[in-house]
Amino acid sequence: MLSEQEILRYVGKQPKHTAGFKQFIHDLGLKGRARRELQELLKEMTRRRKLVAIGKERWSLPTSASTHNLVVGRLHTHRDGYGFVTPDPDSLPARAQGKLQGDIFIPPPEIGNAMHGDRVLVELGSIRHDGRAEGRIVRVTEREQETVVGIFHYGPRHNFVTPIDAKVAVEIVIPQGMEYPSNEGKEDEGEIPPSSSAASFSKDQKPHSHSPGPLSPAKAGQGSPHRVLGAEVKRTNWDDLENVVVEVEIVQWPSANQNPRGRVLEILGYEDDFGVDVEMVIRKHHIPHFFPSEVLEEAQEISPVIPAREIAHRTDYRDLPIITIDGETARDFDDAVLVRRLENGNYELHVHIADVAHYVEDGSAIDEEARKRGTSVYFPDRAVPMLPLELSTDICSLRPNVERLVNSCVMEIDPRGEIVSYELAEGVIRSADRMTYTDVNAILEGDEHLRRRYAPLVENLELMYELAQVLNRKRVRRGSIDFDMPEPVIEFDELGMMKGVSRSERNWAHRLIEEFMLSANETVAAHLEERVASIYRIHEKPDPKKIYEFENTAASFGYSLGVGALPVKRVQMRADKRAHYGSGRSAPMIELPEEVHVTPRMYQKLVQKIAGKPEERILSYLMLRSLKQARYSEVNEGHFALAAPSYTHFTSPIRRYPDLIVHRILKAVLREGGGAVDGHATSHAPKASSWPKRTEKTDKNDRKDKKDKTEKGEKTRQRHHHGPISEQELHDVAETSSRSERAADEAERELLEWKKLKFMQDRVGEDFTGLIVSVTKFGFFVELEDLFIEGLVPLTSLTDDHYTFHENTRQIIGARNRKTYSIGDQVRVLVDRIDRMQRKIQFAVLEEKPSRPQKRQKERHKKRG
Repeated sequence: MLSEQEILRYVGKQPKHTAGFKQFIHDLGLKGRARRELQELLKEMTRRRKLVAIGKERWSLPTSASTHNLVVGRLHTHRDGYGFVTPDPDSLPARAQGKLQGDIFIPPPEIGNAMHGDRVLVELGSIRHDGRAEGRIVRVTEREQETVVGIFHYGPRHNFVTPIDAKVAVEIVIPQGMEYPSNEGKEDEGEIPPSSSAASFSKDQKPHSHSPGPLSPAKAGQGSPHRVLGAEVKRTNWDDLENVVVEVEIVQWPSANQNPRGRVLEILGYEDDFGVDVEMVIRKHHIPHFFPSEVLEEAQEISPVIPAREIAHRTDYRDLPIITIDGETARDFDDAVLVRRLENGNYELHVHIADVAHYVEDGSAIDEEARKRGTSVYFPDRAVPMLPLELSTDICSLRPNVERLVNSCVMEIDPRGEIVSYELAEGVIRSADRMTYTDVNAILEGDEHLRRRYAPLVENLELMYELAQVLNRKRVRRGSIDFDMPEPVIEFDELGMMKGVSRSERNWAHRLIEEFMLSANETVAAHLEERVASIYRIHEKPDPKKIYEFENTAASFGYSLGVGALPVKRVQMRADKRAHYGSGRSAPMIELPEEVHVTPRMYQKLVQKIAGKPEERILSYLMLRSLKQARYSEVNEGHFALAAPSYTHFTSPIRRYPDLIVHRILKAVLREGGGAVDGHATSHAPKASSWPKRTEKTDKNDRKDKKDKTEKGEKTRQRHHHGPISEQELHDVAETSSRSERAADEAERELLEWKKLKFMQDRVGEDFTGLIVSVTKFGFFVELEDLFIEGLVPLTSLTDDHYTFHENTRQIIGARNRKTYSIGDQVRVLVDRIDRMQRKIQFAVLEEKPSRPQKRQKERHKKRG
């Protein structure tokens, strides 16, 4: 293991005191896991400013300037040319800590060759009394936009591509000779590996997407199983590229007086062609969508045959009637369940999860690719999987009547839903049947045909339903929040074209699996927390500002979370600061709560109170927006929404990388303890000497962290001093997996909105009933009933009066007639136009909503009459 001193000595001997990652590996002769350890050490030294990142995988020794003035962060550009850098907290110099408020403003001339999303090194200017600061980008340390997807255009002087992402506000110049992919006409290139012979799948199926890389125009769309394209795209040549969607690799970065230049990597088709929207979104969000050849080769070499010696040391569950319950079109089954009644009246819940960690070894090509992806990504008509199909739909999938390796969590649960004891073990199962949510729900509702068909399983399914209700009541008692908000599902016709949007079904078949998975996740999290460093799924308390905003809106409906009086302070909002920056005027002051005592039970009680009411959907939506986003962390801070002190992700290792990490940690703990362990066997905790020891520096940091949190009155949990995976690596996995999850969510959401936009194109001029879900200074947003489609009614489109936005009441009110538009109001709107560039729908109010003052005025006239 390299030391920091060795790294510093090596860099100090290099020209200009800089070195790259590949240079380290070659000169120091590093192989296998030593490479990852080097990467972790370099990140840690960068975080503590012993090194400075100066480019993609390049480092240098720090200078006095970098110590006092340089900050590392992420650039967010605006279409008008300026930008803001969100600094990494760990990179702030001493003079900025506690003083710098918000992002660093970057004027247009100081952006240089950086682009939206890049990680940059910023020279920090003076910090003003209000905490604002300007900066100058010194260099880009990591490029976000190495490839861009956009619309190709021919120009009088040069050809160019307009990016789909509006934040990439510059056109990409395409020099002559770079308009077509370089492999054009090479008939042997771009062949799909034999293992990738998969058709398109729906969201429930969870696998998908193998691509060999850039395709030539001759091959784009021709039988490639990694793409879902219509016949109109499957052409042999593209003589005219005007308005065609292409993916471009940037070959020359922008400067102050020159646009970036690029070459076309792949031709996707016209944006309205079937399937092109999916390809655009995948590339816009830089989602890895093909498996490298070494990953596919590794997957093909894995044998599906389980050796007898492997089964011998595992707990054997093969004779039990364990089943899987998934969607109709699912192909990867990573969880199987069973419930039995014990003689003492308690329940025995079995949750068996595919042992992906047995097949995906740490540091292997498959592991590195899975870590880079972080998660599978699901779209309405296809998915991009985390693992190759050989594993996700075959070797690891818990298919019926086939022996499969699992990691098992068997829990004894009393009639109140409390876990009395548990056993964790490496096991082997043979699933008795592959059930679907639809069939299970029908059996629970008394379908005679299905009850006869699955007669041997009916009693167990009813016991599952009984236990699920018990577990649900326990979660309700402790304050767990369950919004139960309907999700939109895209409906397709027989030709694969979108025909509508419907509500997703969530019945008790779904709920019982949810309850069982929650119980297993909590059990594993609590077990590991007592023993080793691990990774957790955390959900922090809501931000006071968000609660304050929700309380103001809820009050207009006559509701409250019950947080009581909110002590406030006067502040300026970051968005307002940006808007007023350079204008000579100060941003307006607003009042925000300083501290709010809020519990998940407060949310839960309000959810129960509004259930079935007309305002349920809008208030549930606003409550959800007031909560923070759950994320992964190596430090357990509990899960607010679930009201759980310890929670992790253990149950989906086929499609989530953190689950795979948890499996590795659990397997190491089990083997260190000599095999299966139960909830009372504290003696099975691993010996501290077996795991890598933490440094004195880490212990000092932990003591400081704990002291700081104690001073703030926050409850914190002691970190562990040992584990099979270092806390730094866990931190890196948590960070990258959280980012991958957010990117996947954004991509899924964007494609859904894209599908809705295309669906509404032929409905311009039609009228619908909708609900006002948000009110802003430029108009209000309306969601159409039963369609989950949202659009804006601009303030300027209300022509019967002069309307203004009242921020204190979050209403739009007419000056003369006093008509009001408020959150939760039902309105009749007309689909006015579709803004394809902004990807937005614009509505116009069809029926004006009479305000209450008008009604009272009419009543007075009647009395006078």
